[in-house]
Amino acid sequence: MPGAKRLLFVYTKGGAPLEYAIPKMAARAEVHILAIQPLPTHTADLWSPHVTEITEADPRPGESIVDLIVRQAEKTGADALFTLSEFAAIAVAEAARRLGLRGSGPHTTRSRDKRRMREVWEAAGVPVPRFRTVSSEDELRTAYAELTPPMLLKAAWGAGSIGQFVIESPEQIAEAWRTTAASVSESARHGMAELRIDGTERDFLVEEIIPGSTRTWWPEDSGYGDYLSVEGIVADGTYHPLCITARIPTIAPFTELSNLCPAPLPEELQRRVEEVARAAVDALELESCGTHTEIKLMDDGGLSVIESAARFGGVMVTAEIEHVYGYDPIGMLIDSLLGREVEFPERMLTPADARGAAGSLSLIATDSAGTPWGRELVWDPERVDWPALLSPGSRIEAVRGLTVAPGTPMPRYDVAAGVLGYGGIFFLRTADAAALVRDSYSVLDNLESELGS
Repeated sequence: MPGAKRLLFVYTKGGAPLEYAIPKMAARAEVHILAIQPLPTHTADLWSPHVTEITEADPRPGESIVDLIVRQAEKTGADALFTLSEFAAIAVAEAARRLGLRGSGPHTTRSRDKRRMREVWEAAGVPVPRFRTVSSEDELRTAYAELTPPMLLKAAWGAGSIGQFVIESPEQIAEAWRTTAASVSESARHGMAELRIDGTERDFLVEEIIPGSTRTWWPEDSGYGDYLSVEGIVADGTYHPLCITARIPTIAPFTELSNLCPAPLPEELQRRVEEVARAAVDALELESCGTHTEIKLMDDGGLSVIESAARFGGVMVTAEIEHVYGYDPIGMLIDSLLGREVEFPERMLTPADARGAAGSLSLIATDSAGTPWGRELVWDPERVDWPALLSPGSRIEAVRGLTVAPGTPMPRYDVAAGVLGYGGIFFLRTADAAALVRDSYSVLDNLESELGS
């Protein structure tokens, strides 16, 4: 690719699978990888042909991750920096600033530290639940006395539903603190921890649980849950919401089972969600990055913002958007980071713009209600009668880069483990949104019997 722009992709765990994302990057620039953590070799045949160079992280004594990224970017002659991982977002943003390149900017920490995020939104008038920051069991007890239960304890730097505990009585406080602290340590052991900030293992937030409701949002038998996300891009400080993605209900405590596109809400409700998402993202004052903004639905049309990240939604969210709406978010952001002109939708896309439906579905050892499987089973897709579980014309595939290998025992579900309890992710494509919801429930509720037959 003579004369091509060069992109330094900083890899660590999180985000879309490389077999999907790297070809998108390579269509826009020459891809050089700085691997902070080991790359997934089992899918290398799918993504490595699109890569010019791979450098494994080798920091000098006393060198920070930001220094390492800057050094590699200068060596590569990178025209842009990019990461898919929430855990690398701050480090990549700081390196880009130091190099004079586009990035998410000096306020990226607001999109990572859930304590700071809440403070910024509260000051800006963005609707959020009442909360307190806590760093010890004693502080948690004080906060419990000041808030109204039930409340949620969550890791300030967490992701993927890791490190969460619902507290309904003071007798649970000690267990909540012990369990969440242990899950944060466990996630760090699996490489899912903030790269830029040290000492985050005692940074927590406790907040009143938002009284979610689907009553004024979805028909009673829709199957949808009481929260959704707005996927978008900030380019040179201007927010471009792309579309809403919906969910079926989470399981305890708030582990996600799906991400579904499109979200078939009426136009008026779509625009109300868009307005709140814009207020939330604008308050964070980001510069150039993907965004994933989670919003709780409340009764009488109310909304409350859960969180907003300065990166794209993980699993297959970007692939869903491309399949349903024809826009390639990763490619659009890379072009924007490289200073190219990008054609964004004039307004947030709605189901009227959709062509089919697509979703990310968890491969997890529970049913759709969160009831754990009654036996230990091995993941074996060949044992499953997929046509019997799906609507006519629907297609499902296990995402190789995000799923355990066939023959692997399924992880047992632990309410504090979040995504660490997943066996993998399915990418599901259907004719329409109704089939997508129906098929999601069918797979979740019948997979145990299929694998155990």
